[in-house]
Amino acid sequence: MTADQQGFSTASIHAGYHPDSHMGSINIPIYASTTYAQDGPNQLRGGFEYGRVANPTVASLERTVAALEGGSHGVAYSSGMAATDTVLRILLRPGDHMILGNDAYGGTWRLIDSVFGAWGVDYTVVDTTDVDAVAAALNERTRLIWLETPTNPFLNVTDIEAVARIKGEAKLVVDNTFATPYLQRPLALGADHVLHSTTKYLGGHSDVIGGVVVTNDADFDEELRFFQGGVGAVASPFDAYLTTRGIKTLSVRMERHCDNAEEIARLLDASEHVAEVHYPGLASHPGHEVASRQMDRFGGMISVSFHSEEAARTFCTNTELICLAESLGGAESLVEHPASMTHQSASGSQLEVPRELVRISIGIEDIADLRADVEKALAAIG
Repeated sequence: MTADQQGFSTASIHAGYHPDSHMGSINIPIYASTTYAQDGPNQLRGGFEYGRVANPTVASLERTVAALEGGSHGVAYSSGMAATDTVLRILLRPGDHMILGNDAYGGTWRLIDSVFGAWGVDYTVVDTTDVDAVAAALNERTRLIWLETPTNPFLNVTDIEAVARIKGEAKLVVDNTFATPYLQRPLALGADHVLHSTTKYLGGHSDVIGGVVVTNDADFDEELRFFQGGVGAVASPFDAYLTTRGIKTLSVRMERHCDNAEEIARLLDASEHVAEVHYPGLASHPGHEVASRQMDRFGGMISVSFHSEEAARTFCTNTELICLAESLGGAESLVEHPASMTHQSASGSQLEVPRELVRISIGIEDIADLRADVEKALAAIG
């Protein structure tokens, strides 16, 4: 049975690796070697020559994520930002134009604005949930449309199929970190390439940094690999091993993340201290219909608008089980104040985050304990 014929959970465990003929290891070994013996000059055993170019443990991770996303090729990187930088460098040249959503990860915006802007790349910020606005922003120099859906931090939802229909010659790249391939598969919806910070849900345990790009374009894959080997932003074998191990439980973890998030979203939505809950699983969310169509469930991320910055900060500093920390997607729940933490670089820009906003990564703890912690933090607002 091939990977595309397997169920998701089966593929997440088996698609990237089969027990080898040498020792029969059930798990992919950690190949720590930097170099590999050759049978003759440029006569490689299994295609491996030097660790900066390729590694068997990393290759296993790449095959696994590609299979889960329904892609033919996957390339792993040392971080999500390294993956982002590589994609941008391949697709853009000085004088080119790209489209970026008005709600996006602060690090992505900072890279585009500070580094690629200085290089001569022009960009337009639009509300990508408005497909007409995306179409209006396209011009003859547009080479790339960059989507997050759901977005970070507002959990806005963009119709991937609709954007794919109007993109013209521009490439459509979707950051699928929040949804994961368990909930959403952008390539099947018309995206050209899909990207993840594997630091988040794919690794799933807050113990590894990484990124991956998946595509069905063999030429693009060749360019990705050229940059991977030439620049050297490669995933380490140990990090690839940890990520592969995390992916094996992705489906069961995501079900619990979603179960917990749906209940906590309803709890927050009923609170007088909350101005608005941003969660696609709520019928009141403006992207609920699109999310219901292109996602299998609504994910584990919730953002909350309080009535004031003071209330937002009070909530953040009065949870105990939910830890005040950056990042997301781990087994443990985390809360943060984006304007002063993950998105502070966007202050004063078109992507500035309101200071009354709080982002919560809902973990897989017992729901009764999460409810009690949220209720305690809400009560502290007074």
